[in-house]
Amino acid sequence: MKPVQSNWGAKQKTRVSRREFVAGTVAASSFLIVPRHVLGGRGASAPSDKLNIAAIGAAGRGSDDLEEVSSENIVALCDVDSKFLDEMLKKYPGAVGYQDYRKMLEKEKNIDAVIVATPDHSHAIASISAIHMGKHVYCEKPLTHTIYEARTLAKVAHEAKVVTQMGNQGMAHDANRDLKEWIWAGVIGSVREVHAWSDRPTRFGTKELWWPQALEPPKDKPPVPSSLNWDLWLGPAQYRPYHPAYVPMVWRGWWDFGTGAMGDLAIHNLAPVFTALKLTTPTCVYGSSTPVYEQSFPWASVIHYEFPARGEMPPVKLHWYDGGLLPPRPEELEDDIELPRENGVIFVGDKGKILLEEEGGARLRLMPKSRMNDFTPPPKTLPRSIGHHKEWIEACKGKGSTQSRFEWAGPYTEVLLLGNICIHLGGRKLYWDPVNMAVTNCREANQLLHFEYRKGWKLG
Repeated sequence: MKPVQSNWGAKQKTRVSRREFVAGTVAASSFLIVPRHVLGGRGASAPSDKLNIAAIGAAGRGSDDLEEVSSENIVALCDVDSKFLDEMLKKYPGAVGYQDYRKMLEKEKNIDAVIVATPDHSHAIASISAIHMGKHVYCEKPLTHTIYEARTLAKVAHEAKVVTQMGNQGMAHDANRDLKEWIWAGVIGSVREVHAWSDRPTRFGTKELWWPQALEPPKDKPPVPSSLNWDLWLGPAQYRPYHPAYVPMVWRGWWDFGTGAMGDLAIHNLAPVFTALKLTTPTCVYGSSTPVYEQSFPWASVIHYEFPARGEMPPVKLHWYDGGLLPPRPEELEDDIELPRENGVIFVGDKGKILLEEEGGARLRLMPKSRMNDFTPPPKTLPRSIGHHKEWIEACKGKGSTQSRFEWAGPYTEVLLLGNICIHLGGRKLYWDPVNMAVTNCREANQLLHFEYRKGWKLG
């Protein structure tokens, strides 16, 4: 499918150079981890016992990801801001530093696996670049910025047979496995409705924000910080002048760069819903929000998805709330207990309700709480996780698999981004055809499935 174009962002174009991919690398993309006994005697440490890992986006969330895999060899770091890069190179003195990830991938031939922790708009293009060079990839959530990118990245990862993982760490929580066991054992009967929420972009209980939304583009043009390569930060996005309203972190609230609360927290909170209820693609999505701005996400929104029956599981209506909005208070909730304000999920079954609390660690309980007094959970039949990052590391070494591999994370990301498109169009009801990757009743929506890359950048 030819990428469709969006009018999100300015139209001025700036040439950016791009390396040519090495021919034939995809076909030979799975590198081998050589067993210890092949390269050394008993007790010897073979060079391949540890992965050589590089990071694209080394500060912020990338710093946290690197800490999780610091047992491996950190050999290269890339960040478009030299100030952040220099700080991380002090922490990992054995690594080589770059501001342009394309040069890093080109020159550092010993890289086995790559972490991508850039802003959302560069996730897909950086991940595909690494995959085409045969690298295993861990990409932060959401997997991509657009639906077309999600579809393409999942396909490329599947064909390359590299090990992938999207960074929604909650997939490793024991509570998510407990949830599946409870739902599949029929603890609350058939689930036909789910309510899920997050307070993002607000920070509940304080005057602080995670990031601002409902904004008009700034008109002043302050100088670019000397440490920041603004052209590389923009990457495939259409050119606009630098402004601190976009970096760092605050890019999440702008359509051209981020994916709002859906990409930041719904991608976490809805994962157990999709896995426990075996959801795939919705038939339609609709919603409402505070006023919609041309270039910035609204302050708060409510998004409704309708999913068809799956085998013996009935159709499901999924309702998402963000910006501090909450679902209707369940009758079963005790008078002296409030709904968790930051994050939560309620599963409505025909034999009861489950509350998945996401504050201070995921945990489950039945409603009302008194039902827990004589409740015997079903047997723990699902294997527990060794850790989200650890899964990826071990799978790269040929041991086990990942729960949030791109083949799963791509379709999942598509569904959440469809909700963003709905809100961008005022909440209108959109009917989705997943086979043809198209909204069947709104031509304007199809123009938002992807955006026009700047000259010199393309997806694989």
